[in-house]
Amino acid sequence: MAKGKDVRVRVILECTGCRNGVNKVSMGISRYITQKNRHNTPNRLELRKFCPYCYKHTIHGEIKK
Repeated sequence: MAKGKDVRVRVILECTGCRNGVNKVSMGISRYITQKNRHNTPNRLELRKFCPYCYKHTIHGEIKK
């Protein structure tokens, strides 16, 4: 049997502060890998995570692979 689309999908979260260039001293972009349930969260995922480049908790948003 062919397997359909998985309900759980792997997503990449990227720091919005580093991505938009808010922190000019930043040496890179913080990224986290996590999973989300497609049925429960169909829209883009945003979580507050620690960014080691900004040295604070910032919003990390889902990006395309």
